[in-house]
Amino acid sequence: MLKRNVIIIGAAGRDFHNFNTYFRDNELYNVVAFTAAQIPDIDGRKYPAGLAGKLYPEGIPIYAESDLPRLITELKVDECVFSYSDVTYQKVMELSAIVNAAGANFSLLGWKETMVKSTKPVIAVGAVRTGGGKSEASRRIVDELKKRGLKVIAIRHPMPYGNLVKQAVQRFETIDDLSKHECTIEEMEEYEPHVVRDTIIYSGIDYEAILRQAESDPRGCDVILWDGGNNDFPFIKPDLMITLVDPQRAGHEQRYYPGEITLRLADVVIVNKIESADLDDLFEVRKNVARINPNAVIIDACSPTIVQDPA
Repeated sequence: MLKRNVIIIGAAGRDFHNFNTYFRDNELYNVVAFTAAQIPDIDGRKYPAGLAGKLYPEGIPIYAESDLPRLITELKVDECVFSYSDVTYQKVMELSAIVNAAGANFSLLGWKETMVKSTKPVIAVGAVRTGGGKSEASRRIVDELKKRGLKVIAIRHPMPYGNLVKQAVQRFETIDDLSKHECTIEEMEEYEPHVVRDTIIYSGIDYEAILRQAESDPRGCDVILWDGGNNDFPFIKPDLMITLVDPQRAGHEQRYYPGEITLRLADVVIVNKIESADLDDLFEVRKNVARINPNAVIIDACSPTIVQDPA
């Protein structure tokens, strides 16, 4: 059987994970390229051979998303797999039209093909949009679990802006680790609040390897906390899925990919920012949640802005 040529349409996160979990050792496919959006200066690089596996000894080139029509023709592409987050359904289908018009199939991978299974209990936190309050919710959950004597390891959705091989598995225990791993300001904003709470947090590129190291962390691990990024669904299969919805952006829970997936997977839905939301918007979000995921437990939450030192 001839291998199918594939382009993975991404943004240096979900795309690399989809490759690692589904395509890396899959001899039915030949991933000829990644395309990149959202992340500056990622196109023009390669997904390195050190991460790409034995089928890709030269690595895999990364191009700009705008090159898709040309790449589909020149590389004889059969299928393009959309693999990034926090985009409107309109944007997803515009890309589908571009891909289909160029002659290739357009597809999306689901959780069964891409979630890694842990040997530990996993709680995952996600949201229907970026900025929904995932990070503070994740930290509060970690605090509550630690009060009960549990050893919690956090694993963060990737932000791979540097050397991908060096970033394959990253462990953060101290502030010095942020410098050691050459973190960007954006990364520091996510990792430092865990570290100063004496919580170990992992991130990187290869989430199978990350998870196995976290499960056997030298400080112990009773529970894994998946601290999601954007509005993506988890890379690790959760035993409890918690999804935040944002009444300040009512309706977005049913208009953004893959946020609606994250909502449909939820065991618990947190309606956040209720202290500052318009009442009509709050009712709209509740109505949409009830229709999309009627079995979820609903929790109301506030997310007030507090100035530590008003002076």
